[in-house]
Amino acid sequence: MTATQTGPALDTADRATRGGDEQSRLEQITLALFILVPFVALFAAVPIAWGGWLSWLDVGIAVTMYWIGLLGVTVGFHRLFTHKSFKPNRGVKIGLAIAGSMAVQGPLVRWVADHRKHHKFSDRDGDPHSPWKYGTNMRALTKGMVHAHIGWLFDEEQTPQRKYAPDLMKDNDLVRISKDFWFWTLLSLAIPPIIGGLVTMSWAGALTAFFWGSLVRVGLLHHVTWSINSICHTVGNRPFISRDKSSNVWWLAIPSGGESWHNLHHADPTCARHGVQRGQLDISARVIWVFEKLGWVDDVRWPVKERIEAKLVKNQQAAA
Repeated sequence: MTATQTGPALDTADRATRGGDEQSRLEQITLALFILVPFVALFAAVPIAWGGWLSWLDVGIAVTMYWIGLLGVTVGFHRLFTHKSFKPNRGVKIGLAIAGSMAVQGPLVRWVADHRKHHKFSDRDGDPHSPWKYGTNMRALTKGMVHAHIGWLFDEEQTPQRKYAPDLMKDNDLVRISKDFWFWTLLSLAIPPIIGGLVTMSWAGALTAFFWGSLVRVGLLHHVTWSINSICHTVGNRPFISRDKSSNVWWLAIPSGGESWHNLHHADPTCARHGVQRGQLDISARVIWVFEKLGWVDDVRWPVKERIEAKLVKNQQAAA
């Protein structure tokens, strides 16, 4: 498909990415199930673990699958496909697109379109998931936090993909992966019980691996990711100048792979590293660094010292 194609060709591309400009009732029901079931599993995790239904194999599977999905989202969906923070070879591009799809957060093209719209209207009218949508008093902010964390996913009106992600819709690899989102979802849910069952040669091993490595893992990954939309636009510190309320939340840094250094990200969106200050661990940036050293990616947009310092609030105040 070329940049000059319009009409039916683009409509086909919309369908190929699994999501048009409106969300159907069936999509909303399916989405609710994929959110609710892992969420219930999170609540059940403690008593089930206490009852002895948790092995080191379950832990290993769950942690491995968590980091595959998380880095697929943070390095792939976010820093690569949304913000073009580096240029990958084809293998890395496809691998990150598949890994991100296995996080079960929606088709790639839709995810990118939503996030680009978020940056365009961050914490203003038009932002798909601002916690400040309903106002600034406690009642309005509570409602806004729920909206930013999970409620926005059920909006019938969807972000126009051809408007916000036309570059991805021209990439046959990414369109195909986005189209096959449900396959990657099923594969993501199936891998843990297959491994658990084969290693233990038992149905019990498959069942516990499914509970921990599929349901609990997806539920935890969902809520960590959504916390960047809700918590990291509400509380935390803001050392950098940005036109929104993005903030840094240190205790989310490790589980989010460095995404919770969110204030710098909104101050300098294309930067490949979000944790740029001393002590700010950014695992996603370290993965990009490893890829660069291996020669798998290039043209990485690493932070520029002068640019970063110019965006610090304290330096802006000193200059004033």
